[in-house]
Amino acid sequence: MKRSDISSRQHIINNISMHIIEAGPANGKAMIFLHGFPDFWYGWKEQIGYFADQGYRVIVPDQRGYNLTDRPAGVKASRCKHLMEDVCALIKVLDLKEVHLVGHDWGGIVSWLLAIYHPQYFKSISILNAPHPGAVRKKISPSQFLRSWYIYLFQLPWLPEWLFGRNDFKMLRRTMQKMALPGTFSFNDMDRYKTAWKGRLTSMINWYRAIRMSREFKENVRSPKKVTLPLLMLWGEKDMSLDFSLAKASMAFCTRGKMISFPDATHWIQHEKSAEVNRAILNFISKENAS
Repeated sequence: MKRSDISSRQHIINNISMHIIEAGPANGKAMIFLHGFPDFWYGWKEQIGYFADQGYRVIVPDQRGYNLTDRPAGVKASRCKHLMEDVCALIKVLDLKEVHLVGHDWGGIVSWLLAIYHPQYFKSISILNAPHPGAVRKKISPSQFLRSWYIYLFQLPWLPEWLFGRNDFKMLRRTMQKMALPGTFSFNDMDRYKTAWKGRLTSMINWYRAIRMSREFKENVRSPKKVTLPLLMLWGEKDMSLDFSLAKASMAFCTRGKMISFPDATHWIQHEKSAEVNRAILNFISKENAS
């Protein structure tokens, strides 16, 4: 796919200006890709052209508070309720039907919740390295507690922004690179990320601060609801922040779930195993299209 075939647009979605990357034929079956922290649309660069070339209409938003999308003030504006409403509003504005949803990290958490609370919009769900909220409580351990240290750090005011933003985002860049296989992120990639992060750390970190205010997330930790949509779980087993046991536990909350794990991949599976990930998702959604 040529770079000129990929468009960058701003849409008013759920009362905010949302930046969206689009590719592929306008009449193609719709796919929405949701990024996580500290990512933005660019995290799906290996998927955008591939699925557009397969005839899909690919839509990749910068989610609220990230990169070129508005950053609503206050922690409450980043509650899961609003994150879900953004995606539902995007679907309505673009008049999409039977969307194939793909989410990674925080985008995966939003995907789990959308599958539970708004299944009518989706044909299938594909999730990369993000557990069902119910699995977190079921499989929490001292090891997982230590892996999740940053979540507790992010609850503090101003300190996380100072730590990760100082020295040209040095700590945040090193954390991303340390979590991935060597060579996953190039110098050019890091420059793109630094540009996206400028002035955005608070609105990005607020997603974590808003967890304690998010009824839908807490509800599914205490009393998990099952996903009845077809769901594909892809998991890099070398994830430094999420134990593989969370992936296994998550499948218990799916009535039509399938999991594929990659023993030599990390949290950044869509970068490290892009060809394998793309084929797995394509095979999965192709079967759902035929059903």
